[in-house]
Amino acid sequence: LALIPDLNRFALTLAGVAFTPDVYAAAVAIVAPSNLITTLEIIPPYWESIRIIDKVRVGDLETEAGRAQLIRQSPLNSVERIKTPLMVVHGANDPRVNKIESDQIVVALRDKNLPVEYIVAPDEGHGFQRPVNQMAMIAAAERFFAKHLGGRYQESMPPEVEKKLREITVDLKTVKFQKKDDNYMRRRLGI
Repeated sequence: LALIPDLNRFALTLAGVAFTPDVYAAAVAIVAPSNLITTLEIIPPYWESIRIIDKVRVGDLETEAGRAQLIRQSPLNSVERIKTPLMVVHGANDPRVNKIESDQIVVALRDKNLPVEYIVAPDEGHGFQRPVNQMAMIAAAERFFAKHLGGRYQESMPPEVEKKLREITVDLKTVKFQKKDDNYMRRRLGI
């Protein structure tokens, strides 16, 4: 979720802050792929039908032109253009967009001293389904937008939400990612 400076328009994309950075005042990227190559490389074999569709919709990993397109379209490769404060949200058990996608963009933004916050729920997958996690994420996003847009937010919250928010807020110093080679992702994920 990204707020455009006029505060009346929204976008649901990490790509928006990477490719049109002047449009957004602040953004929350929820389970967003940052590197289309690694996203597609780790699609499990039982999702072969999705891989075939993605070859047409996103790009073909097997061709030089397709890989070039995927590299060009990956927000991670345009991180130097991002200037929008960004909150990244991910479920640790996401089978569609692996947490590594969020780790990569968080590390890149952190290492460039860009404003970034990170929330990871260890008991979630693709999106937050548990009500306490949803409430914690919304509270964090509300505080994040207030901080970067100069608004206000409701500080009080139920104790279980406050506890959960502390648990899922990631210390940026602890986030690591180092791609070693093209097969690094598959080995790390055991596929």
